[in-house]
Amino acid sequence: MQTVAPSSSPTGPGPSGSGLTGSDVRRTLLVIGGAEDRIGRSVVLKRFVKLSGGHRGHIVLIPTASSFAEEVSESYRDVFTRLRGGEMTVVHPATRRDANDAAMVEALDAATGVFLTGGSQVKLAQNIVGTPVGDAVVRAYQRGAVVAGTSAGASIMSRFMISLGEEGLTPRQRASQVSAGLGLVEDIIIDQHFDQRGRYGRLMSMVAASPNLLGMGIDENTAGEIRGGRVMTVLGAGSIFVVNARNAITDAPDARRGAPLLVSGAVVHSLPTGSTFDLDHVELTAFVERHPDVEGAVVPAKVRTAASASNAAR
Repeated sequence: MQTVAPSSSPTGPGPSGSGLTGSDVRRTLLVIGGAEDRIGRSVVLKRFVKLSGGHRGHIVLIPTASSFAEEVSESYRDVFTRLRGGEMTVVHPATRRDANDAAMVEALDAATGVFLTGGSQVKLAQNIVGTPVGDAVVRAYQRGAVVAGTSAGASIMSRFMISLGEEGLTPRQRASQVSAGLGLVEDIIIDQHFDQRGRYGRLMSMVAASPNLLGMGIDENTAGEIRGGRVMTVLGAGSIFVVNARNAITDAPDARRGAPLLVSGAVVHSLPTGSTFDLDHVELTAFVERHPDVEGAVVPAKVRTAASASNAAR
């Protein structure tokens, strides 16, 4: 494992990437709800290692959100080694000034996979968003490296993220604080540890006030693999909760601070492992029931109809 320490040399704009056009690049995000399994089957992290290129890959770990960056880095080094991942480099801008470091940017520009650990969303946003290191993460995604984040590392992938907020099932006025994220996904606000910490209310309050945003709440040890910013496949032990309040009725403009919010008519989707979901059209496109001893396919009626028509035309 290599650790990139800050040097005295700041950096300017990094390289432009592989030279592939936007239509040629397969862009993939892995948004993880936190507390992913590191000692058992490690389904979520195994998927990240595979997407990063396996033993031929080069993973860059960013532990900046954590208060225990060194310990967290060692833990992920161990699991990535066990899962037969490639070389791992740690990039840890402990301050915003550190995130100007040319060596850190160079490591990110060579990565096939980037992993942002959990911890404090505020700290992570403060230290990397809008810096050369943050820009290098965005550039890595744009050229086709997989970018994964767990807990705080998942939240920061959206353009707007919940940086602080109250927990509970009832949506309340001004119960959360929003900060700028990396903007790797547009028009979605991501929350994590969703079921385990009862974050339904704060996510619902966010989309009530900003109905153009989809809300996405991810359970622990669960991930959404988002391809091309549009198609999401769910894997792991829990579910992903998607809420669409674009046509909902709410009193968010008038409710007093701390008051329960009216949210009527929001559409919710609870998506366990095996779900494939279109984030543009906000609809399920396929589902494969996954149990230890059985796997059966279930798809929406209109998908079955289209497939039947295609088969009939052959």
